[in-house]
Amino acid sequence: MRFKRNGSYTLNRKSKTKPNGKKPPAEEKKQYLEPEFTKIRVVDFDLKELVVLPREIDLNEWLASNTTTFFNLINLQYSTISEFCTGDTCQAMTACNTIYYWYDERGKKTKCTAPQYVDFVMSLCQKLVTDEEIFPTKYGKEFPNSFESLVKKICRYLFHVLAHLYWAHFKETVALDLQGHLNTLYAHFIVFVREFNLVDPKETCIMDDLSEILCTPAPPPPAQAPSSSAPASAPSPSSQNHVTER
Repeated sequence: MRFKRNGSYTLNRKSKTKPNGKKPPAEEKKQYLEPEFTKIRVVDFDLKELVVLPREIDLNEWLASNTTTFFNLINLQYSTISEFCTGDTCQAMTACNTIYYWYDERGKKTKCTAPQYVDFVMSLCQKLVTDEEIFPTKYGKEFPNSFESLVKKICRYLFHVLAHLYWAHFKETVALDLQGHLNTLYAHFIVFVREFNLVDPKETCIMDDLSEILCTPAPPPPAQAPSSSAPASAPSPSSQNHVTER
């Protein structure tokens, strides 16, 4: 069975200057963990049901369909705040205490601004998901032996973009009232990559505090008196001064 997969996307990123051109102070950088924001979702059912491989679907078809969808959705989510992600406001591709470097096809390491890094990611992802030799859409066309490794590569890069959205642009996301979409997209993506072991846990551990909150099925509407003893989610006491380079 073949899925119709649309690998096209539109980049809607312009080099505009953020109004204040300032980054939020360090103590505000995990605003996304505050309960008033984490409770906002687009859906309230267990996302595990969406990612489990259906019995009648080939594994590679399932990976291809979902990976292409995540690529399009994450690119769209980034485009909503792209005018605030500039070389001035985001001089490096950062998330939590990590700076991501871009490695070209020859393995050359390059430090670049966040918008440059995201452009590299989206260009590479588009090239891969629209390549019929890698993501075949025609009946009878086989997936290459390297398919799984390429899916893992795409998912790792897409995780970097999601992490940067939370770390550097959550305020703008809230201002646009899109935090529910971002939370749901992030949770769906994390549940998916965990289900099929597509991203090394060492890569995603920088966002484990958020993943633990968002990937837990949302509780049903309160039929009983809400508990007042539930502690507010707070950032784990990680070393704020340590910076990891990847």
